[in-house]
Amino acid sequence: MDYKVTIGIPVFNIGNYIRQMLDSVLGQTFPDIEFLICDDCGTDNSIDIVKEYQQAHPRGRDIRILHQPHNMGIGAGRNRMIAEAKGQYFYSIDGDDTIAPNTIELLYHAAQQYQAEIVYGSYERIFQEGDQTTRVIPFPYPLKVFTKPDEYACYVYNVGVQGMNWNYLIELDVLRRNHLQVTPVGHGYGEDFTFTIDLPTYITRAVLLPNITYQYYIRGVDKHHKKKVLHRHDMDLAIGAIDEKKRRQELRGKAYYPIRISKLLMIDCSFACEIVKRRDEFDEPYNDKEIRQIMWHPMSIFEILASHSMRKKNLLYYIIGIVPSSLSVLMLRLMAKRYGV
Repeated sequence: MDYKVTIGIPVFNIGNYIRQMLDSVLGQTFPDIEFLICDDCGTDNSIDIVKEYQQAHPRGRDIRILHQPHNMGIGAGRNRMIAEAKGQYFYSIDGDDTIAPNTIELLYHAAQQYQAEIVYGSYERIFQEGDQTTRVIPFPYPLKVFTKPDEYACYVYNVGVQGMNWNYLIELDVLRRNHLQVTPVGHGYGEDFTFTIDLPTYITRAVLLPNITYQYYIRGVDKHHKKKVLHRHDMDLAIGAIDEKKRRQELRGKAYYPIRISKLLMIDCSFACEIVKRRDEFDEPYNDKEIRQIMWHPMSIFEILASHSMRKKNLLYYIIGIVPSSLSVLMLRLMAKRYGV
């Protein structure tokens, strides 16, 4: 059976929150939805609860469970859901968040109205301590419609949209035609950026909506708190993912190219600063030359000086990547101290 929309939901040890999430997605006012659950082999009762809904809920027959062979991480789960989804459009939600009842209806109708490849809803961050909500911070977008080549990409790289892989409705054909996938990186460094940093380069028609459609929950400490043990293998995977993005030569000449590169180097810089700041905590050490290599810049000095955007930032990153490695590490140490990286 084909659907108009597939909602993809990665599930791993979220038994305390999954009912709230399932109630929100199964309560959508839009009728034609496949609910695609990716079981990432957790150790709690999350999937048992999904099966309970599958049997008892009026929309249970539209729930489909994909079982991973072993715990593979959220990125691998998203990739598999994109590959196996039966909808015309794809929407992703984290398993411990919720969405407004009219989310899919709102985004789908906007996609149809503007013939958009992607439609974003606005979102809010909900901070909780125990069962109590302590803060709610909305992040509304202005109403924006993009229809010209590179117009959306220029906006994203200049102004920005969320860096997470949720709360947007996107044509599945766009993802599959361009072989867009999440690059698996180490635990603790996030994987969404490996997808969202490239996504705008494949989109022409896009819409941003001011309606709050997504509730992103932050419970106790931030979801992405730092681990006590740092594994070099994990960091190397994250650095390698950024290197792959920096090598996309076909984007040279685009108006947004210098801004895109500065954003990639900013991520590299955050990784390098963390390594310098927490150098003794890695299971395998980095030497100064390896740390400097993280900051290699794909633009030449002439390209940077000739660019009209992000010239100063790109020049700084370029210098950090070519000075003697001991000086490069000193510069990164000073940056880490100043900006609290």
